[in-house]
Amino acid sequence: MITGFVALYIFMLAAFTGYEIIGRVPAILHTPLMSGSNFVHGIVLVGAMVALGHADGFWETLIGFIGVILAAGNAVGGYVVTERMLEMFKSSKD
Repeated sequence: MITGFVALYIFMLAAFTGYEIIGRVPAILHTPLMSGSNFVHGIVLVGAMVALGHADGFWETLIGFIGVILAAGNAVGGYVVTERMLEMFKSSKD
């Protein structure tokens, strides 16, 4: 079982690594990167649902529920933004 300090350490490493990687992506690659990251958002949603399924107490259930809501919003928002960005590249011929 992962203790609180180990989980916090893993979270901090993941946040730092993500910030360093995304911060170095050129602007021209943001649309393909956004499309690829939508897949990762789906995995986060599945992980949040699994965590919610294993919740025992009230607070664990509440945090798991909030995690599922935020992960679902993140995944849906990513697809909406990607679709909107791809619309900018289409020709405007009627």
